[in-house]
Amino acid sequence: MSLNPTDLRQTLLRLRAQQDPADCRRGALLMRGRLFTWLNSYKKQWSHPDRPIHIAAFWALAQEPDLQPLLQQWADDKQLRLSLPCIVAENAPLVFKPWQPTTPMKSALFGVQEPDTLEIAPHPDIILVPTLGFSRQGDRLGYGKGYYDRTLAQLQAQSHPFISIGIAWAVGDLSSYSYHPQAHDVPLDAVLTDKGWAVPAPTFTG
Repeated sequence: MSLNPTDLRQTLLRLRAQQDPADCRRGALLMRGRLFTWLNSYKKQWSHPDRPIHIAAFWALAQEPDLQPLLQQWADDKQLRLSLPCIVAENAPLVFKPWQPTTPMKSALFGVQEPDTLEIAPHPDIILVPTLGFSRQGDRLGYGKGYYDRTLAQLQAQSHPFISIGIAWAVGDLSSYSYHPQAHDVPLDAVLTDKGWAVPAPTFTG
């Protein structure tokens, strides 16, 4: 099926909205479990024992997979530090600000909840990316504003190592569509859905 990006986004948004809420709750629970298990493997091979692992997560909007319970759990882990994305200017990369369960929050553009602080978090080691559509090659279709593409591209340009994991519903699979990423799109390292890893996460041995 061939659709332009605008129509494709609308199609995926409609499919997402039509999902059964009970299935979404179960699916989000499974996603949180898989993320938790994967991160435990990542922690075992972490090569910087003198500093925590920085995770840039996101505060789920309506109909996005709910990660908040997992963030609450991770916040108790002394080996981890969490941050959330903030929009500082139109057409600019995102800025990540530290988050803890006690952090004051404010409503920003598009209804996104952001930490109400001026403090900036260190560059993330892991970035969880809200993903509307995805390919099995790690291509991501977002909401069309380009914030994450600019952010990932900036981190790459700064030679900062990180792992990007798209968080998506399985209905966002673009395999049935004639989808071609644009030149500025930055592919993801992995994609996790309610049905499992659509693009496998990095594995570790030893």
